[in-house]
Amino acid sequence: MTACGASEQELFDEGVKSLEKSEFSKAIGYFDRVIEKNGSNTSAHNAKGVALFQNGNFDEAVVSFTNSINIDSTSYKPFFNRGNAYLEKKAFKEAVRDYNFANGLDPEQTDIYYNRGLALLALEEYEDAIMDFDMALQVNPNQALVHFNKAKAQLGNSDPLGGMESLVYSINLDGENGAAYYLLGVTQLSALSQKEDGCANLKMALSLGYGDAKTWVDDFCQD
Repeated sequence: MTACGASEQELFDEGVKSLEKSEFSKAIGYFDRVIEKNGSNTSAHNAKGVALFQNGNFDEAVVSFTNSINIDSTSYKPFFNRGNAYLEKKAFKEAVRDYNFANGLDPEQTDIYYNRGLALLALEEYEDAIMDFDMALQVNPNQALVHFNKAKAQLGNSDPLGGMESLVYSINLDGENGAAYYLLGVTQLSALSQKEDGCANLKMALSLGYGDAKTWVDDFCQD
């Protein structure tokens, strides 16, 4: 491709190729050149935002996604992507707002439910978070992280039995998640006085490198 004579579409395609190769700075350069040719190319603004996001430049990514939305607010993608950038920035209310817009534009996009659930969990909106995690699990019940985060929401919502059930699901799907063993052990000890099972899970968490379990093991699990 001749750099000087490249068309808008050719530059965009090269940017996408660079994005797929994780060459994010290179991709941003291509998308900038598309935008120079056509500032109203909403896809280029959105794609530039994705490259910036992947490069860890979340503030700049928000600007690019906002530019895309200002040009065309009918696609769920820039709303969802901006929500993800806000999630990384811990701007949870803004993330939920954008996920709501994305969900309204395309309710079939199930990634929205899980990510919105994470933002709601951070806001301690536990019941709404649980509903979103359940929506994600309806599509694919074999998602260990979704069960794990659902458990955190259930525990926050004063439902230790439901939380323990979700933690067991999570552990059955991913036996390497020390945090899940830790939460299960702590809940068994503190909510149900199940010392034997609780200590076994806390020791498993510790063996998997989850350091927070050590204090519990030292205080409650020494015979």
